Amino acid sequence: MFLLFIATWFTSCKINYSFTGADIPEEAKSVSVGMFVSNAALASPNLPLKITEKLKDQILAQTKLYIVQNTGDLQFTGTITGYTINPIAVQANETAGLNRLTISVQAVYTNKFDEKKNFTQTFTRFADYDSAKELSSVEDELMDEINKQLCQDIFDRAFSNW
Repeated sequence: MFLLFIATWFTSCKINYSFTGADIPEEAKSVSVGMFVSNAALASPNLPLKITEKLKDQILAQTKLYIVQNTGDLQFTGTITGYTINPIAVQANETAGLNRLTISVQAVYTNKFDEKKNFTQTFTRFADYDSAKELSSVEDELMDEINKQLCQDIFDRAFSNW
């Protein structure tokens, strides 16, 4: 009788865990990531593609979800709302020692299974670079660094309940 009780108790308990800490609805099998669009005047033309693909790569690497075109169980869309370059470290001769590239993205997440988890939120990240360098010579590297941080923020907000 005791063994029957233990066997029943263990089979009725359900533990939902993930090595990445992601909290994804069990019934969710697919995700769609719409192409991010750019409303930022100075943004690089390839930034929307880079951030869209980075988010897809992160989802594929950290979840068991598969990517579909438009009708995923979970859906992401986004708009690049800011792309600015500002001096941040003024030197004694009143020139900038460092410049800061800042990118802002408004992400929209839709969860077909739990509307309470849907969100629209703006995420902002930046990277600094030596003002002696031309932006064009470091822009791709900076965008990759910032995109990685932005996509991690979006992923965490959608799947880690922060």
